[in-house]
Amino acid sequence: MKQQDPKKWFTKCMVTLAATLLFTALVVIITDPYFHYHKPFSFLSYRLYEERYINDGISRHFDFNGLITGTSMAQNFKPSEMDALFGTLSVKEVFSGAGYQELAQNLDRALARNQDLKTVIWALDYNGLLRDPDWKQYESYPDYLYDDNPFNDVSYLFNKAILYHGVLPNIAMTISGQPSTTMDEYSSWQRPTGLEQILQSYDRNNVNMNVVREFGEKERETVTRTITENVLAVVNKYPDTDFYIFYPPYSICYWDALNIKGTLPKQLQAEQCATELLLTCPNVRLYNFFDQYEVVCDPGYYCDDGHYSAEINSRILTWIAGGTGLVTKDNYLQKLAVEKDFYSNYDYDSIYN
Repeated sequence: MKQQDPKKWFTKCMVTLAATLLFTALVVIITDPYFHYHKPFSFLSYRLYEERYINDGISRHFDFNGLITGTSMAQNFKPSEMDALFGTLSVKEVFSGAGYQELAQNLDRALARNQDLKTVIWALDYNGLLRDPDWKQYESYPDYLYDDNPFNDVSYLFNKAILYHGVLPNIAMTISGQPSTTMDEYSSWQRPTGLEQILQSYDRNNVNMNVVREFGEKERETVTRTITENVLAVVNKYPDTDFYIFYPPYSICYWDALNIKGTLPKQLQAEQCATELLLTCPNVRLYNFFDQYEVVCDPGYYCDDGHYSAEINSRILTWIAGGTGLVTKDNYLQKLAVEKDFYSNYDYDSIYN
């Protein structure tokens, strides 16, 4: 048997390896499941799923002049409904479990890349006001998708997870004739709602009582830095963009927990501090729906103490478009006084009876 020349064998191996790598890179670039290189192709179907992988690509390559952002409190918004109410061409970029900093950084990138972006709807988590400015729930991010460094794209082009979770599902959808995930469907969810569902995750007899109840200088500084560094920094940087910012209307069980812990006054003071900062910006329209009692006090709209059904997302868009819940310099103190009175004196036991 004739022995193969080691040099020729090595050369063939290198050529085969290079060809395989080149083919893999071309497949990823063409299918581009996270829109890192180009906008969607009409002949491909796309599965929109992983928010922290896809959102930056949406900012880079989609055509839009309106944007919805926020945490899971914003996942069930339908951009098509926003377009009908605001006359926009909008997209949704939400991040489940995000802190203020992550949302602000993504929004800053979106605005920097798209000068046509003039309308932003931003769900500002009420329970995040007292978190540190750089608070984050997730430590691992696909940073190679966020920057413009071509050299770290190897983490995208030659990534087994990208192939399995991005490229192959898109190819399978295309071959089977399945349409792309719509922007309305993207990140949306449906879960059972009602008091029984809420009580699966909320136990008022075991609320954490090891909390700080006073709103002191430390807490004021935290709220001020959180809002200033993450919200005002973006809002003031883009004065020609209108920001519709709202506090999500959590369920009455959330307020029950604040009363049990004795932190309701602290939370209201944090709200006042944040509100006063946000009202200094002429391009911010701030909304508060805590007085929409037919929603807040009805467990049938909630799957836990905070998350409401898609029906409420639709209502929120209608409320914002119609000016319902608008907070101004003239009415914010009155609204805070009403909140304090209502949620301090509510008969919470009646919820469970």
